[in-house]
Amino acid sequence: MNELKLSILDLLKEDARLSAATIATMLGAAEEEVSAAIAEMERDNVIVKYATVVNWSKVDDEKVTALIEVNCTPERGRGFENIAERVYLYPEVKSVYLMSGAFDLLVEIEGKNLKEVASFVSNKLSTIESVISTKTFFILKKYKQDGIIFEEIEDDHRLLVSP
Repeated sequence: MNELKLSILDLLKEDARLSAATIATMLGAAEEEVSAAIAEMERDNVIVKYATVVNWSKVDDEKVTALIEVNCTPERGRGFENIAERVYLYPEVKSVYLMSGAFDLLVEIEGKNLKEVASFVSNKLSTIESVISTKTFFILKKYKQDGIIFEEIEDDHRLLVSP
């Protein structure tokens, strides 16, 4: 991948709303060249989606997010591929990662409430024949996501104390 495309990706990762014209100006490139590079990266699935980071704690419709460690038995010839595919096809699953260390897969899911998440783990995830065990962690509060800090940093209004 050439340097122009990498620079475009860096800029779009920070702000997906940037236009090709703005990116071209920022990089000192021709707008047509930037537009063509973006179109090519979209076509090749390098750019998969343009997304918005939402601070759900500021919205009344708060969601429950859980991270689930999954231990499973890999399948001969396919490893963890089939298991990961079965898991990521569920609509409540937001991310699935193959991990090194104490567990095999890390699954991020989102539900309306704790009961919905628990139901997913007990009725869908743990019933997959290759799954040996799961460990669920509920996210209580997000401080930072995708490089975005959610909390406003307050100034320290205490009086200085000097000896």
